[in-house]
This record gives sequence, structure tokens and C-alpha cells, in this order.
Amino acid sequence: MNKSREPLFHITKRGALPWYAAWGIRGGAVLLALLASALVTVLVTGENPLQVFATVFNGSFGSPRRVWMLFQNLAMLLSVSLAVTPAFRMRFWNVGGEGQMLAGGLATAACMICLRNTLPNWAVIVCMVLSSILAGAIWGGIPAFFKAKWNTNETLFTLMMNYIATQLVAFFIVVWEVPKGAGQIGIINQSSEIGWLPVIGSYKYLLNILIVAVLCGVMYVYLNYSKHGYEIAVVGESERTARYVGIKVDRVIIRTMLLSGGLCGLTGMLLVGGTDHTLTTTITGGRGFTAVMVSWLAKFNPVWMILTSFLLVFLQRGAGEISTAFGLNQSFSDILTGIILFFIIGSEFFINYQLHFRHAKEGKADV
Repeated sequence: MNKSREPLFHITKRGALPWYAAWGIRGGAVLLALLASALVTVLVTGENPLQVFATVFNGSFGSPRRVWMLFQNLAMLLSVSLAVTPAFRMRFWNVGGEGQMLAGGLATAACMICLRNTLPNWAVIVCMVLSSILAGAIWGGIPAFFKAKWNTNETLFTLMMNYIATQLVAFFIVVWEVPKGAGQIGIINQSSEIGWLPVIGSYKYLLNILIVAVLCGVMYVYLNYSKHGYEIAVVGESERTARYVGIKVDRVIIRTMLLSGGLCGLTGMLLVGGTDHTLTTTITGGRGFTAVMVSWLAKFNPVWMILTSFLLVFLQRGAGEISTAFGLNQSFSDILTGIILFFIIGSEFFINYQLHFRHAKEGKADV
């Protein structure tokens, strides 16, 4: 073979890396992302790079309130990430987390507004929880039913359901807007606080965080030690194998998406009833799409999702703080967030593949 025709490098599939090596690569990607963000900020603002890094840290840990906001955002992102994980482990590409959260949030707002004068507060909260889970489950169950019966494309189906949910929320915002013509609902039950999730002590978001922490533990046990979790894994590996061993694949698909959608709906309830106390078309903040990345980066492991969610929330809040501290608009924050996500996602390539370079003189592969 003519050596001059040999490529400079070639790519091969890497064997399974130890967990510490994989996370070492991800850690290196985070450092590179911070360096790149600092470089871009310095070029735009002329500020000291150390001041940029201090600003990133200050965005999450600059005050007790910011720390609580960090953990609240972490809990909400982790919650929806846990919700979509059973579907992804089954290789059902549920990108409808946004719509399922909006459906749950809409059901929650409906209970808060329509039942505030007829039921006591505790009963309203119970109705909020049940109705949000049911609404999210329905929103996830519809594409699952069509997938199980007619093998429709779940990616497109769940994506389209997002748009329907957004328009439904927009419609009811006009119905419930206060005052009329305002185009927004405002704070729901601000004076009576009917339907507001209780505050534990003086910690406003502690209940949300505790609920998600319990959900994380339950989901870990469910996916790894339950019969349903085993069936989800088998269906994800091969539907043919699953049918061969007697697993009812259609039933597993529908059941899993009912669970996934229901948990997304519960996350919507936490946002409306426990955090924002209002309903908007943007209340989800893109978490349904970010959760896809969190779930995949963590390899569908709920424990690793905690760290992955923390990294993303920490870096995103840091990017926002840079934008605010240096007098830049929100678009600059989005640019920095994009740079950070690019490096984090790109690190997965080096975890799964390796480059082999040839020696300049010998023409042989060099790892």
C-alpha cells in the first residue's frame, strides 16, 4: 500500500472507560469551556480573566439566596431529567418533556383558580398533584399509544405535542388573565396563597428539593431493581428479544410513557405551585430539552444525573451572571451557554472514540 495515501489519522471505537476516566474527560471539557468563555468575555469587555471566573462562581454562590436558587434550578432540571429517563432507556425518544410539563402546569393552575373558593387549601394541593400527574401522563401516553399500535415516529409526535401544549397554555392565559387585556395571569392567589406548596421553616424551595431527592432515589431503585425496570432495559436493547422472552412490548411502551409523562407533569406542578405561582408559556425554561442532554450524559443513571445537572445549572447561571455583571444583553449569556454546552457534548466523542495518528516517518498508527 502506498504510504503517501495513508490518512493522517483515523478514528476507532473506544472500549469502555472506567468511570473516573470518563468523568476526567468531562471535567477537562468543563475547564476548556470556562477558558473559552473567559476568552470571549475578555475580548468583548477587556476585563481581567480572573474577574470573569470570579463572576461565574459568584453567579451561584455569591449569596445564600443564589445558593438556594442554584439548588432549586438543579432540582427542577433533575426532576424532568429523571422523568424522561425511563423512556430513553427504552429507546423511546421522548422530546416532549416541555409539553408534558406545560400540561401538568396548566392542570395545576386550573385547580388553583377554579377550586380556590370551593375546597380547603390541602384539598386543592391534593387535586393539583393528582391532576398534574394525570395531565402529563395523558400528554405522554398519546404518542406512546400511536407508537405501540402503528409504529409512528415518536420524536416528531412528542415534539408536535409541545406546540399543542404551548398554544393551550396561551389560550387559557387569555381566559384567566388579570386584569383583562394584560396578556398574563399574574401571581395566582397572591393574597390567600391557596394552592401554594407549604414552606418548610424559612426555606422557600426546600420542599421542592426534598421531593426531587426522594424521586431520584425511587427512580434509581425502579430502573435497576424492579421488574418494570428490567423490562424497560430489555425492550431498549431489542424489541425482538423482548417479545421472544414473553415481554408485552406494546404494554411496556405505553406504561413507561405514562410514567414519564406523569413525572414531567409533576415537575410542572412544582414549578407552578411551588416556585413561580403563575403560568406562562415559557415557565419550563427549556428544561425539557436540556433534560435530554442530562439523561444521555449520565448514561441514564439517576445518581450521575445529579452531578450532570449541577454542572449545567452552575455554568448556565455563571454565564448569566457574566452577562449581567459586565452590562451585556441576554444574547451574550446565550452565546456563553452555547459554548459551554458545545464543549460538554463534544467531550462525549473522546469518551466513546479515540484518534490514531500516524508517525510522519514510519506511516504507522500512533494513539
